[in-house]
Amino acid sequence: MTSPKLENTRVLSQKQLPSPAELHREIPVGEQAARSVRAGRSALEQILSGEDPRFFVVLGPCSIHDPKSALEYAARLRRLADEVSERVYLVMRVYFEKPRTTVGWKGLINDPHMDDSFDIPLGLRTARKLMVDLNDFGLPLGTEALDPLTPQYLGDLVSWSAIGARTTESQTHREMASGLSTPVGFKNGTDGSLQVAINAMQAAAAPHSFLGVDFQGRAAVTRTSGNPFGHLILRGGSTPNYDSVCVAEAEEQLRAASLAARIVVDCSHGNSNKKYERQPLVLRDVAHQVRDGNRALVGAMLESHLVAGAQKIPADPSKLVYGQSVTDACLGWDDTRSAVLELAGLLG
Repeated sequence: MTSPKLENTRVLSQKQLPSPAELHREIPVGEQAARSVRAGRSALEQILSGEDPRFFVVLGPCSIHDPKSALEYAARLRRLADEVSERVYLVMRVYFEKPRTTVGWKGLINDPHMDDSFDIPLGLRTARKLMVDLNDFGLPLGTEALDPLTPQYLGDLVSWSAIGARTTESQTHREMASGLSTPVGFKNGTDGSLQVAINAMQAAAAPHSFLGVDFQGRAAVTRTSGNPFGHLILRGGSTPNYDSVCVAEAEEQLRAASLAARIVVDCSHGNSNKKYERQPLVLRDVAHQVRDGNRALVGAMLESHLVAGAQKIPADPSKLVYGQSVTDACLGWDDTRSAVLELAGLLG
């Protein structure tokens, strides 16, 4: 008598990935890129600890879907970064993984062809190659830490990480954040609650032991020392939470939890009421708070691309508008540049 199958009863197939070590050997980090990563992490840690008085901004496409337009954006951002470097430290937003409320395109790593073919090995290779190229520009990179396996493949190229509103409450992501080599920002919950992010900061600051994969791709017990550079990201909820009253309340809650009052404002999402063109208004308000003496506000986030707005993914991806987001609507480049220059002027 044949025993009934008890495992993987709804799994259609499994395809082996290259190990993190194999991908690193295939797409190595050169000295210039390594210098960019080290410099980025050091600068951000100094900003978060108060040693560097500059304000940092993480800006770039909501999600990367086209390496060519990402490289063009990076070239422009590099020039802008040099213009404002005395007052503002720019970090390029490089998001390859997108959490979905229900279903939808999950990002370049998961589906690089944007046709539901899910060529994840190609997605990982494309992402890693692009990140090496972007670091070669001398730009620090920021990303969302979403899949707990991805940092083994790409973590050596990241200077700043975020844990999103949907995953801040996840124990898996808190444990992962405790071992990341970068500062980590935790977004408040989608309902606007700060407590889940504060709990996450406390958890990620502590050591953990959990199941993971090692550099050879084998299952392993991962032990971490805890991440001392966690910070709060205010992203709004049902209402915005970037104004001075909300920021003061956030500072109070952080101090009550014995956490450093280090706050970043996400100018998009709930803080702009999902209207991308309002992001500069949010950034201007934050800049005035900093200029008026607030020392808890250390950074901001902008969703920005070459072309303003967003587009649906067509059946034929060759019909995509070059340089325009396929997920959240973004500021166009000219408005992005104006907003950053205004920020630097207000902080000067």
